[in-house]
Amino acid sequence: MGVHDGHRERKRAQFLAHGLDAFADHETLELLLFYAIPRRDTNPIAHALLDHFGSLSAVFSAPAEELMKVPGVGESAAVLLRLVPQLYRRSRLSSPDCPTILTSTASVGAFFLERFAGERNEILYQACLDGKGKVLCCRKVSEGSAGGAEINVRRVVENALNTNATSVVLAHNHPSGIALPSHEDFVATKRISDALCAIGVALVDHIIVADGDFVSMADNGTIPHKI
Repeated sequence: MGVHDGHRERKRAQFLAHGLDAFADHETLELLLFYAIPRRDTNPIAHALLDHFGSLSAVFSAPAEELMKVPGVGESAAVLLRLVPQLYRRSRLSSPDCPTILTSTASVGAFFLERFAGERNEILYQACLDGKGKVLCCRKVSEGSAGGAEINVRRVVENALNTNATSVVLAHNHPSGIALPSHEDFVATKRISDALCAIGVALVDHIIVADGDFVSMADNGTIPHKI
């Protein structure tokens, strides 16, 4: 038995008995790191992560390469720390409580905010809807750096055709900005709207997400159709 085994067993038993409500933030990270760092005391590593990034949320949203700059954090630990928020998001999106009927700006915003949680790169999503607002599919159309993602208009059109969509909602994030459309966003939205209109599909909104907030381009009058 290793020198830390007794401590680890006590922490596991504490979690099983009381859940994470009984843990401080550094203890939560310490417990999680047990499963990536088997033979070291993970308490100082947990403290170092929080000192470096400032909060538990910031640790879980940090890129793997930044995590590995913290002493004691190797590739396995970085993968585990990146995996946890993405597993949570995947489980939330597959939950029956997750909205699948989008009939208002609020429902569209909530739907996409889940998808952008913790994302550091700019990503464009496309939701294809039927005539009643039911989500037929939601696909990642493109992904870029924090500075931008190239929009593939042809892929947007193909997704709409392949699902027999009546309408489409787009959403992308501004990882290092604010939730306001840029000049490039207006131009791209017009290109996509025209391309969809040519096949009889309406672009009913383009959502811009930043810092847990969103702006609807339909609400500000940029898009003639509205959900």
